[in-house]
Order: sequence, then C-alpha cells, then structure tokens
Amino acid sequence: MPHLPDHLRHMTPKEDRGVRSLLWDLLIAGLISAGIILFLYQPVRVEGTSMLPVLEDQDRLFINKLAYSRIGSLMGQNIHRGDVVVFQYPHDHTKSYIKRVIALPGDDLRIDHGQVWVNGRTLKEPYVPLKYEDDRSVPEEVIPQGQFFVMGDHRLISSDSRDFGPVDRDLIYGRAAFVYWPMDQAGVVR
Repeated sequence: MPHLPDHLRHMTPKEDRGVRSLLWDLLIAGLISAGIILFLYQPVRVEGTSMLPVLEDQDRLFINKLAYSRIGSLMGQNIHRGDVVVFQYPHDHTKSYIKRVIALPGDDLRIDHGQVWVNGRTLKEPYVPLKYEDDRSVPEEVIPQGQFFVMGDHRLISSDSRDFGPVDRDLIYGRAAFVYWPMDQAGVVR
C-alpha cells in the first residue's frame, strides 16, 4: 500500500466523502467557468491605438459574444450607437477590428470637417478628446439596412467606416465588455 500522509491515512468514510465532494465541486466550478469564457466571453488583445484613450495598444479585454448573438437579440440586446464592438474586417475576415458604433441602419449620416451629424443632429462624442479629433469629411449617406457605421475614438489615425464603408451586421461578433490587463486600466469599457 502506498505511503499516505497521516491525516489522509486515518480519514473516516464521512471525511473521505467530504473531500470527494469538495473535489467534485471544484471540478464542476472549473468546467462552468471554462464554458462561460469559451462560449459567452472571449479574451482578446487590442492591437493598435485607434481606440485611444479608452483602449490602449496591447490592452487585454473580454468581449461579450452572447450580446449580439441570436440569443442576445431575443433578450433585447441589440447593437446601439456608442457600443464598442469587435468585428471581422470587411476586406479580410481573418482580421478583427474594434471600433465604436456611430450610426445605425437607416440613420442619415454626414461628417463635416470632423463633426459627426446623425439624423440632422450633432453627435455628442465625449470619448473623443480634442487632441484626437480630425477634420475629415464624409458626404451625407443613409446607412443601409443590416449595416453599421463604425469609427475609432482616435480619429487622426483610425482606419474605419470612413475608409472601408459600413460594416455588415453578420461581421459583428462581440461587444467590448471589460479590460482585465494591465491591472491599472482594469474596468468596464464605455
């Protein structure tokens, strides 16, 4: 018989059941946690600075994959103006981008020297600091059904819908939820 530590060698059947129960509980908790991370939330790394100051290059965050799924839509979780979304780049589906939704399907959009107008009103954008504004213009357009106009918060350097056009709904697969690294930047993405 293998040599066991004294505290394990003299366990009663009741103590043995308690240890097995604890191990079983830990296994189940681990499997549930793995399921949540794999199917509901996905860790991603930000590459680039187009979402400064909200997200920095190499930030690690969780995206909520359920939010914009069919199940999420049934629960009333639709894509809203201002959401920070992750999507497949329209011209190369092997790449993913992270940007902010500026205009929804059916919205009338125009950008005049950096000032964004949606449905005839100036869009308030407190997430774009003055030093990140640009003076690009986009002619007036109505966003097609099933598509979303997205832009980076660092307008001077962002490659976004101003360059590649509105993004199809089918390409959007998650909403930025929570920065977890670096720790001093940890928090909910707004």
